[in-house]
Amino acid sequence: MIGFLLKKTFFDLWDNLFRVALLNLGFLASVAIPLFIPPLLQSLPVLGMLVLAVGILWCFVYLAASGLSLKSISDYGSFGFGDFLMQVKQAWPMGIVMAGFAVLGGILFRVVIPFYLGLGSVIGLLLAVILFWTAVLGILSLQFFLPIRARLDTKLSKIIKKCLLIFFDNPLFCIFSFVYCLLSLVLSVFLGFLFPGPAGVFLYLDEALRLRLLKYDWLEVNADAKRRPIPWDVLLIDEREKTGSRSLRSFIFPWKD
Repeated sequence: MIGFLLKKTFFDLWDNLFRVALLNLGFLASVAIPLFIPPLLQSLPVLGMLVLAVGILWCFVYLAASGLSLKSISDYGSFGFGDFLMQVKQAWPMGIVMAGFAVLGGILFRVVIPFYLGLGSVIGLLLAVILFWTAVLGILSLQFFLPIRARLDTKLSKIIKKCLLIFFDNPLFCIFSFVYCLLSLVLSVFLGFLFPGPAGVFLYLDEALRLRLLKYDWLEVNADAKRRPIPWDVLLIDEREKTGSRSLRSFIFPWKD
């Protein structure tokens, strides 16, 4: 399943290279708002703080809209500018929630955990360790926050619950996905964050959840079957037919096929 997931993600990224790069470019432009405008407003500190806060919130709303838009690509479709604007209207509450998670994580790693470590006691160390691994659990689980919002539920409490269920039922898969996303962002640094970038990461996560859900569809139909092994070769037959196979020449010179 992992091999096919990586193959399909690469194919979809390549086929939608322009859309992915455009989404990433829009994100870079969004990041420029809180990064560069507030220093220009030093004489107006209140306005500068307002621009900083609104700019950061917009970055998360933009990411949320991007994540929801990319669902159509993993479903063998595409999206346009109008579709993205529609997703912005639907995604802004989730973007604010994501910003809240980011702020909470920042406080946890920069303030709370160092505070407990600085106590120099066994209790402080124990609390710091508990908070650290709780944060790690949250990160590994919430990486599927947007794909679950796009595919399974819109209610915040149910989205978080499903994130935890996905992690505890597929811990190794979630760890692999996190490592893949981290390596993708590292690679993006050398490509100016245009490819694969944040959009490529969100596309992979949506592809990953979409394929992983085939497992639960099969288990629902085969309630008496053992959970191991999952017959991925059977479950992925239609997906493999839709995705197809390509030669290196077809990637470089698609018009010659």
